[in-house]
Amino acid sequence: MSDTVTIRRLDGDAAMARVHALADVLVDCVEGGASVSFMLPLPREKALAFWRGVAEAVARDERVLLVAEDQDGTIAGTVQLIVAQPDNQPHRADVAKMLVHRRARRQGVAQRLMAAIEHVARDEGKTVLVLDTVTGGDAERLYARAGWQRAGVVPDYALMPDGALCDTTFYYRLL
Repeated sequence: MSDTVTIRRLDGDAAMARVHALADVLVDCVEGGASVSFMLPLPREKALAFWRGVAEAVARDERVLLVAEDQDGTIAGTVQLIVAQPDNQPHRADVAKMLVHRRARRQGVAQRLMAAIEHVARDEGKTVLVLDTVTGGDAERLYARAGWQRAGVVPDYALMPDGALCDTTFYYRLL
C-alpha cells in the first residue's frame, strides 16, 4: 500500500473539508487501543470537534497537517507538526497525532508520513523535533528505525483508551 498512497499537506480549508474522514481515522485508532488523548467510547462529535480545532490551527499557521491518501482519496493516515512554539523555541516543533487506520497498518504508511513530516519541518526552519508515544508500543520501533533518539520514560504518564495507566516514552530528532 505504501506505494499506492499519496502524502499531501492540507491547508485550513482542505482540512475543514476532510474532518469527517479524519474523524474516521481517529475513532478507528482509539477503538483499536491507541493512547492518543481520547478515551473509550469516543463520541463521533468529539472527534469531529477535535479535527475542526486542528483545521482552525492549520489555517492560523500554528500546525501543519499531512494525510496519507489511498488512490481513491480515502485517508489511510495522518500526522501533525505543531509549529507554534514559545518565543524561546522558534527552532523546535512537536510531532503529534501520528494515526494510521488499522486497515492500512504495517504497509509503510507511518514511515512515509514520518519522512514527510521531517521534510516539512526542515522547510519550516525547524531543527529540533519532539514526540511522545506509549512505551512498548509498535510506534517505538518506527521511531527508532527512523533515527529518533529516546530521551526517557515517564511512568504512568497517560491513560489508555480503556482507562489503564501507561508509561510514555519521549523522543527527539535533530534535523
